[in-house]
Amino acid sequence: MLTIQDVSVRLGGHVVLDHANASLPPKARVGLVGRNGSGKSTLLKVVAGRIQADGGSIEVPRGVRVGYVAQDAPSGTASAYETVLAADHERARLLAAADNETDPVRLADVHERLAAIGAHAAPARAARILAGMGFDEAMRDGPLDALSGGWRMRVALAALLFAEPDVLLLDEPSNHLDLEATLWLESFLVRYRGTVLLVSHERDLLNGVVDHILHLEHGKTTLYRGAYDEFVRQRSERLLQAEALRAQQERRRAQLQAFVDRWRYKAHSASQAQSRLKALAKLDPIAEAMQDPSVVFQFPSPDEVRPPLVMLENVAVGYGDTPVLKRVSLRIDPDDRVALLGRNGNGKTTLARLICGELKPMGGTVTGANKLRVGYFSQYQVDELDLAGTPLLHMTRALPDANATVARAHLGRFGFSGEKAEVKVGSLSGGERARLALALITRDAPHMIILDEPTNHLDVDARDALVAALNDYGGAVLLVSHDRHLLQLVADRLVLVADGTAKEYAGSLDEYRALVLRAPEADDEVKGDGPRATRKDERRAAAELRERTQALRQAVKAAEGDLAKLEKKRTELEGKLNDPKLVGKERGELMKAHGELSRQIEAAETRWMDAGLALEEAQASI
Repeated sequence: MLTIQDVSVRLGGHVVLDHANASLPPKARVGLVGRNGSGKSTLLKVVAGRIQADGGSIEVPRGVRVGYVAQDAPSGTASAYETVLAADHERARLLAAADNETDPVRLADVHERLAAIGAHAAPARAARILAGMGFDEAMRDGPLDALSGGWRMRVALAALLFAEPDVLLLDEPSNHLDLEATLWLESFLVRYRGTVLLVSHERDLLNGVVDHILHLEHGKTTLYRGAYDEFVRQRSERLLQAEALRAQQERRRAQLQAFVDRWRYKAHSASQAQSRLKALAKLDPIAEAMQDPSVVFQFPSPDEVRPPLVMLENVAVGYGDTPVLKRVSLRIDPDDRVALLGRNGNGKTTLARLICGELKPMGGTVTGANKLRVGYFSQYQVDELDLAGTPLLHMTRALPDANATVARAHLGRFGFSGEKAEVKVGSLSGGERARLALALITRDAPHMIILDEPTNHLDVDARDALVAALNDYGGAVLLVSHDRHLLQLVADRLVLVADGTAKEYAGSLDEYRALVLRAPEADDEVKGDGPRATRKDERRAAAELRERTQALRQAVKAAEGDLAKLEKKRTELEGKLNDPKLVGKERGELMKAHGELSRQIEAAETRWMDAGLALEEAQASI
């Protein structure tokens, strides 16, 4: 399906890709992995045709469509829904032709092609993708310019998924998603029918989606079969084998050199010494099997304080006069590890800002421990660093009363030792800037660390180091993250932010995943920590549900009936169109009728889907 043939790329005088080679199997789902700065995004851009390689080629079969998300978010007055629909260029062109074509034969061909590509089902499919990405009806139908940059990037991703290219290129797609949308994306990619080349640093996403790993290191690529965990095992074995071969070769080299040194000047053995010199020269060196050292995080542990650290009692919080959350009661103790769950826009960041003191409560009470120190990491702080300053300058500004030795010691906890502390921030990688931001928020050994999407700029090794540091940290941790692996290894309490409030979630992350994806096992999920309902209560609730949703169920049934009738008419019409004797004007009229039926079916499907969604929402609210 896709072959990377001897590809080399130089950027800014540096070799990024060095004769890289790989042949991806048809319809494979491949994870492209490597440390930050190894060239993963560059390779994707070469495959997408956005960058011209200095050498080599990308071989793709004729007619294969390659899809890639542009870096610029879409904008304008068009809605997200319209933008996604427009991504299927063939459908848009055919629909325009169907409205303007007058020749009956060509019109028949247009409608036949529309039927072949399933054009009538496209609106429902676009709506499902946007719903999976977290768009409600207002966001879906409103103008793009009313959305934030992150949400508009979601539109770009949704448009790419809707277009269904034969080769789907994704570069860190979850960076713009919350946990819930990431879970939906994982389930979507597992079912994708084309080839997928996915750059990601999220273990769970890679383990759940891919069947091959393409590892990029020192400009070279190596293809492994299996998901990420299998890749780690295979690569570890390969490194051990390489190290054993290298050690064996070094022993052989030492033996040959010792013989030569001893006998090369002895007449009776000079020829043997010369032969060993030739053997020594032919020994191709095996590179030492050293992995790049993992990034080290070390959060300074705080002095002890009496629990609770923070107590929220019936709190309301929001912006201006508009509350985002109400009736929030929550306690956080010094050793807690709390993860906030819930879709973007539900109020996770608002709650985090309330706890760290950036927002004041609109109602209720917030009580904090005496002399409480909180370190708050926002995903936007990385972009607010002074690019002309150095890590040392940033730290001395943050610690005006401390000397340079103290500032350097704290920077050393996050990998900025020696000369690295005096490199301009503009020359640091995204991961290094994230580490600097984490160093700054922990400079005074806070009692609690609040991390809002801390992993967007971190590679797999850095994320593992972050997990280890958080588990060693002696204070409380509050996490907002779409990285399920991070949450599973750190959090021991889950709080669900939804429906205008925040409550303890009694289930596990796996149960929450099932709930988000509406898996059957989610039906038994119990919210909160209250007692289970009795059978009498369950029957009463079921009766109330039937009564309150009767009109919606009738609407769903009516829409299903209309859809079935229209589908039957179209089947009968297609039977007539299959008659080989049907030609000319009569065939054109029937194809036109077929197109009109398809549009009616499209509208009926939309009514059925909207009614079904309304019914699901009503059932979920009871």
